[in-house]
Amino acid sequence: MKLEYFIAKRLITAKDHKSSISAPIIKIAITAIALGIIMMIVSIATGVGLQQKIRQKVSAFNGQIIISGYNDNNSDVSTDPISIRQNFYPKFKNVDGIRHVQAVASKAGMIRTETAFEGIIFKGVGKDYDATNLEEYLTEGRLPNFKSNLNEETLISQYLCNRLGLRLGDRFVTYFMKEDSEGYNLRNFEIVGIYNSGLQEFDANYIIGDIRHVQRINKWSPDEIGSFEVFVDDFTQIESKGQQVYEETSSSLDSQTIVEKYYYIFEWLKLFDFNIIIILIVMIAVSTINMVVALLVLILERTQMIGILKSLGTNNWSVRKIFLYNAAYLIGRGLLWGNGIGIGLLLLQKYFGIIKLNPESYYVNVAPVDINLLYILLLNIGTVAICLLVLLIPSYIITKISPSKSIRFE
Repeated sequence: MKLEYFIAKRLITAKDHKSSISAPIIKIAITAIALGIIMMIVSIATGVGLQQKIRQKVSAFNGQIIISGYNDNNSDVSTDPISIRQNFYPKFKNVDGIRHVQAVASKAGMIRTETAFEGIIFKGVGKDYDATNLEEYLTEGRLPNFKSNLNEETLISQYLCNRLGLRLGDRFVTYFMKEDSEGYNLRNFEIVGIYNSGLQEFDANYIIGDIRHVQRINKWSPDEIGSFEVFVDDFTQIESKGQQVYEETSSSLDSQTIVEKYYYIFEWLKLFDFNIIIILIVMIAVSTINMVVALLVLILERTQMIGILKSLGTNNWSVRKIFLYNAAYLIGRGLLWGNGIGIGLLLLQKYFGIIKLNPESYYVNVAPVDINLLYILLLNIGTVAICLLVLLIPSYIITKISPSKSIRFE
């Protein structure tokens, strides 16, 4: 065992060290480290968790890349049909990283009951629809059967049910305007499932049913649909994948990513990255300042010991390492407490949803968390590295201590 490490260990366990004037300052430094790592872990986990959850919700109702005719580019309703017979359907073979492609069609309508009425968008889906995207938001009942013969089963939001006074198993009438003449089409639907995504922009508008209803109302053939929804393997590559998809589709079709379509949501999400960076900088700065103060007090308190070590031939760097080892131990204690409390709080939130959010402001009912052990590990390593690098500066004061003067000092 090296001499400086042995001496540092003796300093850590020494009784006079624990009862000295530096003891309360050391406790404050450890507390600052612990609170700092708690704040950093929680801010990253909640920030990333919120971003992922909102991206997931927007993707579930729209896909991640939307391929449609140019007339439908900025509309939630399908106006002009496109052929389902495309070289990228059902498998997008020309672009790597495409997970799934599904055909959909939407139609504006109005639900009318005895006591209320609401404008809605009927989203028709078919056998290729990936219903697993909606299972998480299902609160009652089941998902409609999209793979059998044409049926009247629909999935409706809890928000619309509350507004219209509907419950699971109820039937309701929906009015769809005719495109080529005056009047409207009537369709009777049955509620077999109720969902609640917490994203009111979708909950207040969408009901989901069989695409063949839209095709019949619009007098489309079975090969005509409204648009394609494309899902990618890695959302972080959505911009590049969106460009590749656009290049691989015909000139009569357009494509856009959900980042482009719902730019206001994703621009808002980018603010979380900025907030996380600010919190990391502030917390590391606070932790480092407290450790600098604690180290300076330790050095001044052990001036006589430093002088004795130097008089015995110990060089400046070896003496500095003694105090850096001591500082690393204090940082480790703070990180241990901070990680334990921080991860514990995240687990409580993940499994019990203690902190609630207003869905009108945050698009979610409960604050989501993403517990990523790699992020936590890198955060700890970064904190230790930055603190120790900064502590090299105050430890330089050791080189200015004269053995002859410090040994005489009482």
